[in-house]
Amino acid sequence: MHGMTKLTHRLAGYLESTAQLLRRYGRQDGKVLILGGVRSGKSRHAEELIASHPHVVYVAAGLPPTAEDPEWAARVAAHQARRPSSWRTVETSDLATVLRGASSPLIIDCLGTWLTRILDEVGAWEQRQGWERRLDDKLEDFLAAWASARVPVVAVSNEVGSGVVPATVSGRLFRDVLGTLNNRVAAESDRVLLVVAGRVIDLP
Repeated sequence: MHGMTKLTHRLAGYLESTAQLLRRYGRQDGKVLILGGVRSGKSRHAEELIASHPHVVYVAAGLPPTAEDPEWAARVAAHQARRPSSWRTVETSDLATVLRGASSPLIIDCLGTWLTRILDEVGAWEQRQGWERRLDDKLEDFLAAWASARVPVVAVSNEVGSGVVPATVSGRLFRDVLGTLNNRVAAESDRVLLVVAGRVIDLP
């Protein structure tokens, strides 16, 4: 009986390990959140992760490049140059609508630049009356669409809060809201990855 108990425990441990591997590596076509700092390699890894699909929609969620900001335009151009020609690019802040209507795999890059755009749209920087409610509505709409997504989707986001406390009210607002958003998205994701200096850590 004692031997059977040991065998049962070993078998249970094996089955649990197998289940963990299946959850971690067997759901590549689910919802994946990739976190990382600036220039960590998070966007490149996101592109590599979804590159096996022949047709991908790349959702550029930040502000479009303009002549007034050549540095941002250069960053966008570098990202565009890496994408396969078969990928289609959609520039929008309406992520919820894109997620609900998607019939092809998606890559969303990135939630940090998207949030900056949304905070501007709802009047958060100027503290316009009702901005908190408008922000909550947009975030909840996106989160509901993310939770119900039925196509493979990889979202990139900035990992914030590891450094010093931002010196400005707007900086602290962005950090706090994005940190909360990352938590909510991670809770509804099949995999969550952290990229540090080009190295990928699979978070349990």
